[in-house]
Amino acid sequence: MAIRRPKDFYTGAIFLFFGGGAMALAPEYQIGTAAKMGPGYFPFVLGAFLAGLGIILGIRGFRDPRGPQGGPSFGLKPLVLVLSSVVAFSLLLRPLGLLGSTVLLVLLSSLGSHEFRPKEALLNGLALVLIVWVVFVYFLEFQVPVWPASLAGRS
Repeated sequence: MAIRRPKDFYTGAIFLFFGGGAMALAPEYQIGTAAKMGPGYFPFVLGAFLAGLGIILGIRGFRDPRGPQGGPSFGLKPLVLVLSSVVAFSLLLRPLGLLGSTVLLVLLSSLGSHEFRPKEALLNGLALVLIVWVVFVYFLEFQVPVWPASLAGRS
């Protein structure tokens, strides 16, 4: 058998190596059960998933690719916009509050798509603001500024 997709095969081998290593080292700690997990449970299960994925990728490396093997195109613009939107969110959370920084996060990251539509991005941002507010502020009671500092009475 010849390796037809070397990237898949070697990625699978690396995953299998690290997953097997995690599974081999996890029994040094008490593993426990799913109902009563010990400190070794999570590394063991994560290692098992990683090893399973490695086996699947390794097998895929031997299969003959159907059609041209053109990988996904790499765009610098979407990468920069999405990463910079996350950085902007973290920097502007205190001055703009959770609501403003979340809308800005969605708008900036949406600019990275070739299907950008301002109205849809704004509606998505507002929907995400509602979800974030309900989950993090109302239910989880995170102590984050919700409103901009100027509206909250702080400067």
